[in-house]
Amino acid sequence: MQIQTELLHTKDAAKFLNVSVAFLERDRWAGARIPFVKVGSRAVRYRLDDLQAYINNQRQDSVLESRHD
Repeated sequence: MQIQTELLHTKDAAKFLNVSVAFLERDRWAGARIPFVKVGSRAVRYRLDDLQAYINNQRQDSVLESRHD
């Protein structure tokens, strides 16, 4: 069985999320709310499924919800 997962470079992940590359870099240093995959010793990739899950988990029904975080 072969598992296929689309891995995005940081630049492509930033474009997908509509954020800057610097935002994703800071997120990794600050504890990584957005999951990433380390390939080898330096390469960082983002799974498309993880990015979509992150977006779904960020959904807010009201402004008040975000104040309780």
